[in-house]
Amino acid sequence: MRVMIAGSSGLIGTSLVPHLRHSGHEVLRLVRRAPRAPDERGWDPPAGRLQDGALDGVDAVINLCGVGIGDRRWSGARKQALKDSRVEPTEVLAAAVAAHQVPALINASGINYYGDTGEREVDESAPRGRGFLAELCEDWEAATTAAQPTSRVVRLRSGAVLSASGGLLGRLRPVFRLMLGGRIGTGRQYLPWISLDDEVGAIAFLLEHPEVSGPVNLVGPEPITNAQFTEALGRTLGRPTPLPVPAVALKAVLGEAAEELVLTGPRAVPAVLQRTGYRFQHTTVTEALSATT
Repeated sequence: MRVMIAGSSGLIGTSLVPHLRHSGHEVLRLVRRAPRAPDERGWDPPAGRLQDGALDGVDAVINLCGVGIGDRRWSGARKQALKDSRVEPTEVLAAAVAAHQVPALINASGINYYGDTGEREVDESAPRGRGFLAELCEDWEAATTAAQPTSRVVRLRSGAVLSASGGLLGRLRPVFRLMLGGRIGTGRQYLPWISLDDEVGAIAFLLEHPEVSGPVNLVGPEPITNAQFTEALGRTLGRPTPLPVPAVALKAVLGEAAEELVLTGPRAVPAVLQRTGYRFQHTTVTEALSATT
């Protein structure tokens, strides 16, 4: 297949590009600067423009665009940036996919679509939850609407991606190595996770399985709480985890972001991936964490 990727320079994209090429796909990359390599094509999302011929012969577009959710406190301006960096590029790509009749659009979204579900297990049939992130995910997914009459649209509801090169573990590993790690708040909230290998593997699987469309939970098959994740990470790193982080302290640092990102979470399961035959490389969080050390 000839595949176009937007957001190829991020944590997921930098692993997905070589994975797809190794599998025999031709990969092109959309960039917001002047193209400098044969595999690059230019685009300008605010202007609603793609380089002429960018989607010629393309079989699928994979959109991974979006600034970091947990990088800083959520001011009004930051919330707008989170939305603009996701919704606007998606609308531009969906319209282009429809105009060029590209067969498939595989678009990023987030597992926070479901909000906080407590002990209630949710799959892709569950309704949207409450909170800023749930509303953001809904708007993000709705931005694919223009492509739906002509193309297969897959919406990737990803959990926290566990990687040796960044993401959640990039922030946590130094703290745990200093023996300052511990559960957050009560520790009973669920933390949906997926290894980077499975995030990339699942996207490739969905690219190659045209029978799958709609929302797909990209999470590991073992739902775990924050306390269980903390214990597993401490065990993997050979460090004790004696210091719980009080919810009030985290809220003082991160504000509203703390409540939705780490103090609550959905107990989500990957029903679509399991039903359609995807084989996880890491079925437990311990396996996923061990692969990052």
